[in-house]
Amino acid sequence: MSALARWFVARGKKVAGYDLRETELTKTLVAEGMDIHFQPDISLIPNNFKGQVGTLIVYTPAVPEDHAELKFFRENNFNLKKRAEVLGDLTKDHFTIAVAGTHGKTTTSSMIAHLINGISGGVNAFVGGIMTNYDSNLILGDADAPIVVEADEFDRSFLYIHPNYTVVTSIDPDHLDIYGDEAELANTFLEFVKRTAPKGRILMSSDAGLKIFGPAYTSYDIRLGDIVAESLRIVEGAFVFTYRKGKIKVTDLFLYVPGYHNVMNALAAVTVALEMGMSDKQIRTRLKTYKGVKRRFEFVVRFGKTIVIDDYAHHPTEIAAIIRSVRVLYKKRYLTVVFQPHLFTRTRDFLEGFAESLDAADEVILLPIYPAREKAIRGVTSESILELMKNEKKMVCEKDDLLTVLEEKKPDLILTLGAGDIDKEVPKIADFFRPKGDEDEE
Repeated sequence: MSALARWFVARGKKVAGYDLRETELTKTLVAEGMDIHFQPDISLIPNNFKGQVGTLIVYTPAVPEDHAELKFFRENNFNLKKRAEVLGDLTKDHFTIAVAGTHGKTTTSSMIAHLINGISGGVNAFVGGIMTNYDSNLILGDADAPIVVEADEFDRSFLYIHPNYTVVTSIDPDHLDIYGDEAELANTFLEFVKRTAPKGRILMSSDAGLKIFGPAYTSYDIRLGDIVAESLRIVEGAFVFTYRKGKIKVTDLFLYVPGYHNVMNALAAVTVALEMGMSDKQIRTRLKTYKGVKRRFEFVVRFGKTIVIDDYAHHPTEIAAIIRSVRVLYKKRYLTVVFQPHLFTRTRDFLEGFAESLDAADEVILLPIYPAREKAIRGVTSESILELMKNEKKMVCEKDDLLTVLEEKKPDLILTLGAGDIDKEVPKIADFFRPKGDEDEE
């Protein structure tokens, strides 16, 4: 939403809006000239936006149907469009690279955007996270520059997109409150893939491709795919590898965003960059300078033995991947994970998966479930995960008690995970563990 808001401001439009809570991002948007409020109150809508002529109302499925302002706009026949519809309108008029997947799409779309932003005219990119290189979720290129868009499967939003180049990173079960079962999710992904332009390209991870028996596509995987990573090794904190697609090779690629899952994401990004006409040298240079996305394997403290890493992971597969990546970097270190489950339905649907993936940590601290748009489900709590875990070093604590618990335990390798409001706690944890008066080491 904020990327779209910035897009309109950059094109001389006035933008106002509502959000559930104030964040650093909303403060930045206000500083950029937007009028934002945080109470669902019709009187807080600026008067110049209440005139129906020319006013476009953009909303997301996360806004509840009984929201006072949404009801006001509907009852007064404003021009209402979902965020995905607006993105769909933009993609009709641009060469569009759409990145979908139940996880990995934010990092992959940001990698693609960063790489091809090196071509003449740049790129217009709408990404679902803050790209560290740009301190924004939006990159603006020339008016006719290609678009990179993160295609969200929630509420089937990606079915509005018109892709010329489709990338699918994963189709693990998720959002079963929307889809009902894994088969329906896969069928909807297939419907999205079929929206690719007749002469377009389709790129899928091997895992995702195995679940879709549809149009012809190119597969990628570290080992088993049309595109693979060879000579993969870790050199001074970087994942170094050779990209190979048949006889095509790009050697000595350095990726400074850790994790085997990010090597997978890089394979997709390099493929797109090559097919957009970038040279091996350009790709090497730009991949080496890619700094990642906020809250995706983000080092928030790195001083001496104290390491605090924050990640948006909120699905068992994502949690397993991030813990594995931390283990690769810090082989024999004692790992403490702080996890805030996101949504009651997701917790209910993947209780065993959460328990199994979290068991890979040495110690786990669970925060209460972040409800987001949902009401509580009886019997579904963070304790429900705890009961299924085999690891005996586990507990549930309230957010207000988290610093006290960490002070007692004195961990020196901490991984904070979740898609709720755990991000508000991360700066407090960082301040607590960061030596006063000292800067983090690289």
